[in-house]
Amino acid sequence: MTAKNKPGLSIRIDLPGGGRFGPGKAALLDAIAELGSLNKAAHELGMSYPRARKLVEEMNRDFQTPLVLSSQGGADGGGSRLSDAGQELRDLYHQLCKRSLAHNEALLARIGQVTNQAPVPK
Repeated sequence: MTAKNKPGLSIRIDLPGGGRFGPGKAALLDAIAELGSLNKAAHELGMSYPRARKLVEEMNRDFQTPLVLSSQGGADGGGSRLSDAGQELRDLYHQLCKRSLAHNEALLARIGQVTNQAPVPK
């Protein structure tokens, strides 16, 4: 992530059909992949379980293949995991962000210089 005193870059992808995918949904996919549980992922991100469930439903609806697969109870205790499509999207999104940031570092530095300039007195 970026330091608070420097401009950063976040990417939101506008999907066909009107859906969107950006940093929040990517963070949710990351947390699900790491923790194996939608409930734990929601807690880790400081969001309610119903909000996390809604975001997963949106993502699963916005893509041809569900990104998150969930199972309830059973011997494993249930949980959530990323499908192959979910893992691929997660990887592609992180590559896109990394490449975009690397490509635009000079412009972001310049924006930081403009942002940190003293205001012009009136």
